[in-house]
Amino acid sequence: MPAFGGCLIDPMLTVEVIEDDLAMRALLVEWFAGEGYRVRACGGSGAAVKAGVDAVVVDLPNLPTQGAGTIRHVKSLYPGAALIGLSTQAGEASSRDSRQARALGLARLVSKPCSRCELLTAVAGAIGGVP
Repeated sequence: MPAFGGCLIDPMLTVEVIEDDLAMRALLVEWFAGEGYRVRACGGSGAAVKAGVDAVVVDLPNLPTQGAGTIRHVKSLYPGAALIGLSTQAGEASSRDSRQARALGLARLVSKPCSRCELLTAVAGAIGGVP
């Protein structure tokens, strides 16, 4: 099993990446696949409920104006999955413990741009890999 940050990652865990920018989507897929996650990716949230996803990483380009609606929609499509938001408008939000993330209904909110380590830690923490 691959290890990240001192914890083992279950290779059966699935992360869905929702990112419209093709280059960014490819980079995120590479980061997660490199850590042993099964990764699915799309450019939009889609219209059908998707099962078997442990975590969803979603770009929130309009956090102040459309963020809450986007989050509600994605949560309805991925019931039971931990939801991690990525936003250039997240400010100084901490990926480990953020009042803003909790207020929005996110497991974590990561400021964009972020490092590979920061995002992987946020996802692992959201699905129980990091306290």
